[in-house]
Amino acid sequence: GGGECGPGSGPAAPLAQPGTQGREHAAGSPVVLETVLPGTAEEPNGTESVKAPKVTCEERNVTGINNFTLQILNVSQDLMEFLNPNSSDCTLVLFYTPWCRFSVSLAPHFNSLPRAFPTLRFLALDASQHSSLSTRFGTVAVPNILLFQGAKPMARFNHTDRTLETLKDFIFNQTGIEAKSNVAVMEEDWEGPLPSVLTKGIDWLLLFSLLFLASFIMYATIRTESIRWLIPGQEHEHQE
Repeated sequence: GGGECGPGSGPAAPLAQPGTQGREHAAGSPVVLETVLPGTAEEPNGTESVKAPKVTCEERNVTGINNFTLQILNVSQDLMEFLNPNSSDCTLVLFYTPWCRFSVSLAPHFNSLPRAFPTLRFLALDASQHSSLSTRFGTVAVPNILLFQGAKPMARFNHTDRTLETLKDFIFNQTGIEAKSNVAVMEEDWEGPLPSVLTKGIDWLLLFSLLFLASFIMYATIRTESIRWLIPGQEHEHQE
């Protein structure tokens, strides 16, 4: 699915980061953040040289690591604690909500990415539990995928077709890192870590409204009984 879940205020606003430039694909659509690189030099024979990657990632050492999977942050974990501002490590971060059908359809594809790119890191967080981050990075609409270098967001995935193949292309185009060729979406990717089954979200506003209404009715009932006992003659009615 190529849609988004979010408030009716429209897509997320672009991030203004030093050394980045936003390019709109269509009016009102989410903006892709891309690093601005010097113009590609031409070879003496007039042909263009190989295009340099937009983001230079320091690939992690995977020696001894057998299980490549993404990490889902809980409500008490801060994204910035997982991003090292002093490194060139690259991390792909997914902002999602379990009640959004577009997030759910993306889940198995994103679950398979760590196997395709074992030298990169992959994180996911429930945007409804990290609203301050959604505001900070302009990820109000979900699902939203940002590529970080260190702690700096460098690019936003802006393809309407969110599949393993389009995600592979996005990472390769941004970093120059090629995906492992034998990786595909497996049955296990539908099971987790990201949920592939839609969950019904709790309408907290409605819940609090009902609790307030119940509390008010209870309070009003108690107050009414107290007033009746204070009015002369009312206590005799209760005694009869």
